[in-house]
Amino acid sequence: MIRVKSLCKTYPDGTEALKDVTIDIAEGEFVVLLGPSGAGKSTFLRCLNRLVPATSGEIFIYNLSPITGSREDLLKIRQMMGMIFQEFNLVNRLSVLTNVLTGLLSYKGTISSVLNIFSGEEKIAAAQCLERVNLLDKALVRADNLSGGQRQRVGIARALIQKPKILLADEPCSSLDPKSTADILDFLKKINREDNITVICNLHIPELAIKYASRVVGVSKGQVVFDGKPEKLASDILNRIYGFKQPEQSDGT
Repeated sequence: MIRVKSLCKTYPDGTEALKDVTIDIAEGEFVVLLGPSGAGKSTFLRCLNRLVPATSGEIFIYNLSPITGSREDLLKIRQMMGMIFQEFNLVNRLSVLTNVLTGLLSYKGTISSVLNIFSGEEKIAAAQCLERVNLLDKALVRADNLSGGQRQRVGIARALIQKPKILLADEPCSSLDPKSTADILDFLKKINREDNITVICNLHIPELAIKYASRVVGVSKGQVVFDGKPEKLASDILNRIYGFKQPEQSDGT
């Protein structure tokens, strides 16, 4: 479903964020990209939907390329990919329901998008997505009145309304408390299992990767240094990913 070959990304300041990354991801996997901050995990996700243009290499998503494909191909790729951001990316002055509806903007015309014109069916779909993340009672509340965990659940609902085949989650729990962290990852795992939606999630805590992933890809300094089952994350592999022995950490539950 996703094929990446020899992917490289060098930023204008000379930073090599990705170095010769080659990976295939099958439909329905829950893949955790595990590594420290600055390892290249976020850049990898953003190359998949071309929020960041790759420097070289190949990417194919259902046989469409965000690198060499047409604008129409890129639009199709973005429509099949929902993204959940570390910093939530909600519009604070808008209601929770309207924030979820913004996930449909790639399907709507310019005038409808600017004026936030949505059909009754679309509003019902947004409400159903909020119900899946236990936030239907907050539908008419302004986004800036929510807690961090609730805001991230709105982000999940916004991604779900696209009816994506793939969810990209970029450190979705980095600013959350342990209870909210568990809630967010539980929701992502449930969606992965019930809808067979492929999830690619960036994390930096090994215990969380072991608990939730069906597959872990360890990333260090822009390179893949491990690719396997979470139970194979032995201390020597963690040392390879992080460059030092990992201390005991809570799994956030």
